[in-house]
Amino acid sequence: MSKTWELDFYSKPILDENGKKRWEVLICESPTDTCSTEELLRFSKYCSSSEVNSMWLGDAINEAIAIAGKPPTQIRFFRRQMNNMITKACKDLGITSKPSRRTVALYRWLQERMDTVYPLEPGFQGAGLTPSVQFETPKPERLPDALQGDRWAFVSLEAGSFAEMQEWDIGFGEAFPILGEKSLVPQISTDTIIPGLIVFSNRAKALAGWMSGLELGFLKPELEEPGQVVLETGFNERWILANLTDKTTRAEAAGFAETKDKAQGVHFLAIQTDPNSESFAGFWLLQELNLA
Repeated sequence: MSKTWELDFYSKPILDENGKKRWEVLICESPTDTCSTEELLRFSKYCSSSEVNSMWLGDAINEAIAIAGKPPTQIRFFRRQMNNMITKACKDLGITSKPSRRTVALYRWLQERMDTVYPLEPGFQGAGLTPSVQFETPKPERLPDALQGDRWAFVSLEAGSFAEMQEWDIGFGEAFPILGEKSLVPQISTDTIIPGLIVFSNRAKALAGWMSGLELGFLKPELEEPGQVVLETGFNERWILANLTDKTTRAEAAGFAETKDKAQGVHFLAIQTDPNSESFAGFWLLQELNLA
């Protein structure tokens, strides 16, 4: 079975004995279902600021491969400012790298380390040592005509419903743990309402296949004129998934956004041929993350 890894390589709020920032590589395996119980790869290694380059990173990735026993099919990373270095290191190893905001496991691990690991390190400086880098947000693009949905609808499910997601008939899709001890979103309970959007199309399979080639990030309603539901992918790709043409759809979109916030940013995108279908051409569990 193919494996996806998530990687971050960046400076930490820690100074070494020379007063220089310590860097760290973090590598973890992406989970694949909503109720994961297996132990997945986690690899971390500090790096001095004088050694930060693609060769050092490549060696670290090779160490992780040795531990895992085999290389991943692809490596996702969210840190745009490290794009060139991470891409080169992966390319030199023959591994596909993908800019992505779908790094839920890595995000959770970073939070854990900021709370429980870095404060215990000598030279810890506290949060704020490495401020976020701001990037421009481009205007969303229109989906290709052949991939336009026939209709769409906001829907919702209780989180407990996802316990059976592995049994659903899904063509393309991806998920992550939101239930059980391995949940990446501990605040969610089985009765938490998870909002979603379903796109109906007579070309559902083609639309789902196209979307599976993207690094799906999250859905974001934009209520101001012209009013749209935007699908965010990759680093900063944005696609118009639905138009909010009246007060009713704007109110539904506002409700979706509010419910998503209450669910810690967790939501889903589904694709079906029609409302009576018992299968999904595509189904992705998503989470909007505050990535820096």
